[in-house]
Amino acid sequence: MNIFRLAGDMTHLASVLVLLLKIHTIKSCAGVSLKTQELYALVFATRYLDIFVSFYSVYNTLMKLIFLGSSFSIVWYIRHHRIVRRSYDKDQDTFRHLFLLLPCLLLALVINEKFTFREVMWAFSIYLEAVAILPQLVLLQRTRNIDNLTGQYVLLLGAYRALYILNWIYRYFTEDHYVHWITWVAGIIQTLLYADFFYYYFQSWKNNVKLELPA
Repeated sequence: MNIFRLAGDMTHLASVLVLLLKIHTIKSCAGVSLKTQELYALVFATRYLDIFVSFYSVYNTLMKLIFLGSSFSIVWYIRHHRIVRRSYDKDQDTFRHLFLLLPCLLLALVINEKFTFREVMWAFSIYLEAVAILPQLVLLQRTRNIDNLTGQYVLLLGAYRALYILNWIYRYFTEDHYVHWITWVAGIIQTLLYADFFYYYFQSWKNNVKLELPA
């Protein structure tokens, strides 16, 4: 554990809390992509297959449970909550997210650290997380109606990955034999996907105007 890893984890946790705050208190999921949330639920479900068979620390287990529980809770809210589901913009959230699954699975079968079920599923979760934000970004571009909480949610998600890159750099220079190409390459690709959003977010903040993404 180092300051960059801890900051990344806390930023990731903050992104989830911001989204849950919006859904639970405002009773609205306007601007939130159900498809991205379903992909994240699958990411955590396939990454944390070891949660009941391996113990690393209380912190590690607690974070896994939080991300698993929150991701499936968000999907349930958007799909089934009698009030929240009314604000879901199904007509705009049309990114064919299922087409992301097969390429990620094939890549995991070919490029993995060890050809076992859990390791292939771990690699699949890494590749899928790298592109899971795409439906959300496309939805925001289409609607161009980005409220503060949704904007903060996406910003925190991007910041979490950027902080993890700093964590990897730190560990590379402070730990012997620390090389993880799968997570490094996927993490860099994931961070680059946020670059356009970061630019427009900080432009709106600097000019004190409502955040809008170009169509």
